[in-house]
Amino acid sequence: MLGLNSIVEPGICEVHTTENRGFTPEEIAKRSVGKIVSIAESADPIAREQAEAFKGRLFHVIVKACNDAIQSDRTTLLSLLTQQGHKDMADILRKI
Repeated sequence: MLGLNSIVEPGICEVHTTENRGFTPEEIAKRSVGKIVSIAESADPIAREQAEAFKGRLFHVIVKACNDAIQSDRTTLLSLLTQQGHKDMADILRKI
């Protein structure tokens, strides 16, 4: 006979919201870095320093990637709006 023992533990649920806007690349990067890199309280001070430096670099890499994705998406939208004869809407988007 087979038996199965399982334990259910609650996880951490976080909710992040904004009001009348989306998240900035910096806000997204900060949350992402926190999910990618964690540093134990008991970590060796040198390892902790290296991890903190890595987190700082990773933050800037994610911000750059987010900004590139935003720019690429806007380029696609501008092209589609212009091709479909909505130059006025494309001009509004271009100014954002």
